[in-house]
Amino acid sequence: MKIDDLAQKTGEWLRGDGPESDIVMSSRVRLARNLADYPFMRKCTTKQRTMIANEVRSAFEQSPIGQEAEFVDVSKLGDLDRLFLMERQLISHELSDSEGARAVILDPNERYSIMVNEEDHLRLQVMNSGFDLEQGWSKINELDDMLESLLQFAFTKRFGYLTACPTNLGTGLRVSVMLHLPALVMTKQMDKVFRALSKINVAVRGLFGEGSQFTGDFYQISNQTTLGKTEQELIARVQEVIPQLIEYERKAREFLLSDDREELNDLVSRAYGMLKTAKKISSEETMHYLSKIRLGVHLGLIEGMKTPMLNQLFIHTQPAHLQKIRGRKLSGSDRNTERANYLHQFLN
Repeated sequence: MKIDDLAQKTGEWLRGDGPESDIVMSSRVRLARNLADYPFMRKCTTKQRTMIANEVRSAFEQSPIGQEAEFVDVSKLGDLDRLFLMERQLISHELSDSEGARAVILDPNERYSIMVNEEDHLRLQVMNSGFDLEQGWSKINELDDMLESLLQFAFTKRFGYLTACPTNLGTGLRVSVMLHLPALVMTKQMDKVFRALSKINVAVRGLFGEGSQFTGDFYQISNQTTLGKTEQELIARVQEVIPQLIEYERKAREFLLSDDREELNDLVSRAYGMLKTAKKISSEETMHYLSKIRLGVHLGLIEGMKTPMLNQLFIHTQPAHLQKIRGRKLSGSDRNTERANYLHQFLN
């Protein structure tokens, strides 16, 4: 599998045909694990980092995962390839920018990836289109069992799985759901949503995870802590919250339609027109306008466009993807021009 080949696809989490896919972009289940015989990453020497990567690679090659996925040495990738994998949500910013031995195990269909030597020795993640946490948990539990049969993870009866960050202690499980909430943003209800979620220990992050901005009206909702809770309890907590957010967003959309359908239609049409006619456009502007178009499609204001097509535009207009598609490195100004050209070709 070549990284360049991934640029021609959209990946599992962008399929756009999962449950509640008009509002829920994707579901992700992540596990943090550490090997028992080594210190946490911040205390590891260069030699120990290499030993961990080699030990994980050996286990990977012995497991059934080795027959379907690929072990990619991230330390040997260039800046563009690392940025591409970050945009794809297959690796994190921390893994991309750290030093020394580090890797990622990639499923060619992008259903899962396993980061090696990130904040923890192992970060397993499974991604599904739409609102589908149960399938994600089933798959990641299977991957975890495969690796644990070959590797000794740091675990105690008192604390559970030991992790570098105390918030992951216990199960090491982080459950997150990415939602598109443009109507709640337009009706100025997001601050109220943030306050309500913080009271029940649910975190809100941007499109690309921790520290990222709320771009294109996308929000990742996830559990904040894991200690003292079982995997089923953590999944159930998020599963309880998401349907409420979906209902709030649907009601906000109905309100916008009934309050002033003509104004909403004009907003969506202007966004569509900007993407079809702009000579230069940034990725932030593109995300903003695509968000409005996505809303318009699901409210029946725009015909002839499907969710998978829009999801493709969301990812293909990101900086690294755009350069991969064009087959060359581009400056910031050139990217804005090429992005506009790409949108013209696609939409026309």
